[in-house]
Amino acid sequence: MPNKLLLATLFGLLMGLSWPVSGFTPLLFIGFVPLLWLFERSKRGKQSTFFWHLYLGFFIWNALTTWWLWNATVFGMFFAMLVNSLLMTLVVLLWRRVDRKLGQKAGLIFIPFAWICFEKMHLVWDFSWPWLNLGNGFATIPNWVQWYEYTGSFGGTLWIWVVNISVFAALKKFMVSKKYVVFVKPALFISIPLLISASILILFEAEQNPALTVTVVQPNIDPYNEKYNLSHQDLYDTLIESIASEFNKKPDLIVTPETYFSEGAGEYLPRFEQSKLYQDLLVFSQKNKMQFLQGIQFYNTYNITNKTNTANKLEDGLWADFYNSAFLTDSTNIHIYHKSKLVVGVETLPYRKFIEPLLGNVMLDFGGTLFTRATQEEREAFPLYNGTKVGPIICYESVYGEFVTEYVRAGATLLAIMTNDAWWGNTPGHRQHLAYARLRAIETRRPILRSANTGISAFISPLGNISSQLEYDKKGVLTASLIPQTKITFYVQYGDYIFRLGGFLAGLMILFTFGRKKN
Repeated sequence: MPNKLLLATLFGLLMGLSWPVSGFTPLLFIGFVPLLWLFERSKRGKQSTFFWHLYLGFFIWNALTTWWLWNATVFGMFFAMLVNSLLMTLVVLLWRRVDRKLGQKAGLIFIPFAWICFEKMHLVWDFSWPWLNLGNGFATIPNWVQWYEYTGSFGGTLWIWVVNISVFAALKKFMVSKKYVVFVKPALFISIPLLISASILILFEAEQNPALTVTVVQPNIDPYNEKYNLSHQDLYDTLIESIASEFNKKPDLIVTPETYFSEGAGEYLPRFEQSKLYQDLLVFSQKNKMQFLQGIQFYNTYNITNKTNTANKLEDGLWADFYNSAFLTDSTNIHIYHKSKLVVGVETLPYRKFIEPLLGNVMLDFGGTLFTRATQEEREAFPLYNGTKVGPIICYESVYGEFVTEYVRAGATLLAIMTNDAWWGNTPGHRQHLAYARLRAIETRRPILRSANTGISAFISPLGNISSQLEYDKKGVLTASLIPQTKITFYVQYGDYIFRLGGFLAGLMILFTFGRKKN
């Protein structure tokens, strides 16, 4: 039997080597088995020793999958790895409490739902970091998880835990009986969801609505040394030059990446729709019978009497809100959306009212701004001239499943991801980000267009398949015809119900542990 240190290391390696985009996905079905063995062998041991074994395994997993954060910030990488590994370890320690108080069977029921609660926390709290939520592990093989339209990615998390627990139980029985029949149950737990997914693929029929021709722009601008030094006029001229080759395809919509117009513009004072940039885009779009969906930075200024809770102090008596935004040109009305899932340390200071008095404007340097960004309460779907509605998803927002469904409930019949993944360099980071978007397509059954500053721009079908893409560090444009979809999936309608049901059960089990003596 391997020693505990080896089990912890093996667990971390298996999970790290299973992860998109270069991992071997089937390892997800056995990755937690060494952890389960470590858990069983440590039941009567010291909790402090068990803690450090767990922490080692989780740190290896985090390091193998998110090391690329180094390219943006060394401090941020270590902070994310160390804290996330700690949080994962604490979940397992809760499991140990349930196991000791309520028994092994109760513990094995508890851990999948406790883990889902942990993942949900990472989707909603201020230190949000859902990158390693288990359901994301199937992002590069969407044909396995077509049933995400019913469960969302938490269905994948539950699947991984159930299979691992089943494999662990089968291995224990096999060591005694030496009969391979014990592996029938885990084989069924793996194959049944795969068969369901295959049947969905066979039966799926997309709606045959009028097509929309879309052009996405990939400008390939260095965000560290060039992007934030270009004027609106420079970027406007570059944009028009870039899309000239696509005019013969008569695109209905032209999409640029996050903060393409990076110089900044006032949203209200002066009103942006009166600016030269917006008027130039509007005149061009009307002349060519198209619309522009653009990334931009907005700001609003205030004095001490009317400043908002999110405003940043610029100088005495002057405050400002800054926004990472998208806008749509429209001959009758301007449409603006402000990014609302912000990158920790770059665009938001977690628990600002408590931390800011201690740190002031000291932020982690991911290559972003020193100022926090403001958000908006509701998602929006911008109306196009042909009646289609597009949901403008800005960068990090595309990692949040239930959040993205809010665009669909607002009326979006296709989704546009506008992102700048160049901060991480040519690493797995930007490829993982693209892969996760494929899961959002399945959950919502919406076609997705993706405009990235320097890759990977792409078109994704409602089945999660990538039809065309522009690789990293390449300047260019892509044009495709997309068919908007109006069907509302079960997941769009009910959201993260697996968390709500499982979280209730896990919460009850934790409460029961306070009324039981230690076994």
